Amino acid sequence: MPDIHSPQTRSYNMSRIRSRDTGPEMLLRRWLFSRGFRYRLHEKKLPGKPDIVLPKYRTVIFVHGCFWHGHEGCRYFVMPKTRTEWWREKINQNTIRDISNTNKLKEAGWTVLEVFECELKRKFDEIKIVLLKNLK
Repeated sequence: MPDIHSPQTRSYNMSRIRSRDTGPEMLLRRWLFSRGFRYRLHEKKLPGKPDIVLPKYRTVIFVHGCFWHGHEGCRYFVMPKTRTEWWREKINQNTIRDISNTNKLKEAGWTVLEVFECELKRKFDEIKIVLLKNLK
């Protein structure tokens, strides 16, 4: 199935997608800061450049977009109808990279927490409890 947008329109649309300071990430950062947790952002020296790094607790948090990280069973993850094979490969590579980075961080002694955007929208109270348990 051909793309419904011209290459220029598609390029513009894709350029507007941010990888940092996303809505779900900002929500979590504001909540952590209001609870007195201090953190670093996108630490380049750590595998995967975690979204939030809490050095005091030796914990990193990845805030994953459901689409980009292939969150199975999520209503926000729908495989595109155009260029399906390309997208499947792209999302599979993201998932493989996530697993590799998580393993490297755990081997280095870090606690790794992964949060999907849908969880922050639907189960934020549960996420808060999990975070507080892991950060004490």
